[in-house]
Amino acid sequence: MVRINQVLVLSGLAGASVTLFLGFLWAPSVSSEAFKSPLAQKIFYWHVPSAWAAMLAFTMLFIGSTAWFFSRKDWGWNLHVASAESGLVFGLMAVWSGCIWGQAEWGVPWDWTDVRLNTFALLTLLALFLVLGRQSQPDGVETRDTFATFGMYGFILVPLTYVATRIWQIRHPGPVIATDNGSLESSMALVLAIGAISFTLLVIGHTMESMRMTILESRITQLQDKRDER
Repeated sequence: MVRINQVLVLSGLAGASVTLFLGFLWAPSVSSEAFKSPLAQKIFYWHVPSAWAAMLAFTMLFIGSTAWFFSRKDWGWNLHVASAESGLVFGLMAVWSGCIWGQAEWGVPWDWTDVRLNTFALLTLLALFLVLGRQSQPDGVETRDTFATFGMYGFILVPLTYVATRIWQIRHPGPVIATDNGSLESSMALVLAIGAISFTLLVIGHTMESMRMTILESRITQLQDKRDER
């Protein structure tokens, strides 16, 4: 039986493939006067949607962490676990693609003085810490509370990352869609919209599948504990 999460993941993957195809072969290149490496700009159609998906994952992480910490909802903990995994996957995708563009455009893959780069990197490291930490620690209320606390307080980095280029414009490009200074060409905006929708489906489907696996893992552990008690 096909599950909704599988449909979402497959639809997201198909849309991501279309995004790459259109981005590299159909969407026009940017002006060589504005960019040092116009061709490298095309990774923008992968980088921006993956960063968007990571932000959605970190938002779901906050929701799950809050639901567990304050209400002791099992679905909240399962969402926390699944969202941390999704945040790590899509966060690494965004960091990796950004480094490729940075190397081509700036001559260096990273700028430690840029606020947005570093706040997003901290979010990705937070997800890595939560994923590895949960795997290395025995499950229990105290462990869950500790990681949920990190999930809640770490969320402050999400709005900080969003406003970073609006307050501290260093190297990372500022917003180009909803600004007074200019906007994307219609074909570029279309490809970016397809990418954003596709990665939204992908991150939701991935998170749902991870939640399902977490629930199954918990059930298996409970059955093993009952068997050991006999």
